[in-house]
Amino acid sequence: MLAVLARAKINWSLDILGKRPDGYHVMDMLMSSVDLADEMTMELADTLSLSVSGNDAISSTDNLVLKAARALQTEAKCGKGAVVTLKKHVPAGAGMGGGSADAAAALTGLNELWQTGLSLAQLISLGATIGADVPFMLQGGFARVGGIGEVLHAVQPAPIVPLVIIQPCKPLSTADVFRLYDSLACVHHPKTDDALLALQAKDFIKLSASSGNVLQQAVETAKPQIVEAIAALSACGAQFAMMTGSGSAVYGAFDNENEAKSAYHRLHKRWRRTFYTHTAQQGIFLLL
Repeated sequence: MLAVLARAKINWSLDILGKRPDGYHVMDMLMSSVDLADEMTMELADTLSLSVSGNDAISSTDNLVLKAARALQTEAKCGKGAVVTLKKHVPAGAGMGGGSADAAAALTGLNELWQTGLSLAQLISLGATIGADVPFMLQGGFARVGGIGEVLHAVQPAPIVPLVIIQPCKPLSTADVFRLYDSLACVHHPKTDDALLALQAKDFIKLSASSGNVLQQAVETAKPQIVEAIAALSACGAQFAMMTGSGSAVYGAFDNENEAKSAYHRLHKRWRRTFYTHTAQQGIFLLL
């Protein structure tokens, strides 16, 4: 049996540079893996099956894990099967890439279990056909991400930062969030080059002045709970706080673990879906 950790992600900055003829938005993002992760196990079998626990809303038959597994079977011309179990910890509909992380974990783990021998570059190329965040989840760490998610530039050093994450409300669909963005009359774009330098220096003052999430601007009116949760994180000592991805999760970055844990205990009393974690230097992790 093989076990895999599927780590989630946060966006330190999220900008949209334009829109392609096919309707996809061209992104410019700073992303980090975080230690909050789903757990997956897999063992060889004659057929492919998936069971999911930890979130009753997630289907075990219509799932990115199975989509990834079938894509790997096709790409590698592999007829093997596997019994896959998935235990969810990453909140769904949070903008943290939980489903994409699970797909990346399936590609990584089954590539090992089935001995299909695909390189990381080949898995990333295959992952791009499954979901926009899958390539980053496969690479993990800290990166600047462009295109629709398939253009990856690893960045060093990858800062380790304590985080408190809150999911203060139910999510909008990703498609609805992008439609709201397209309807904005005015957008304040982040200065991603400056945000990157600030983050590498762990300078949260400069990061706050240069970073941003243009999708947050699109959803603040529809989901005022997001603004409320960001304000609460700041009031509890977060040096930087923002929505991640298309929401609905927000996070606060703290100077040290003690301050982050203190904030977590305070905020968890108000929002049940509150998590303490930290950034990670690796995304998918195999437990052989």
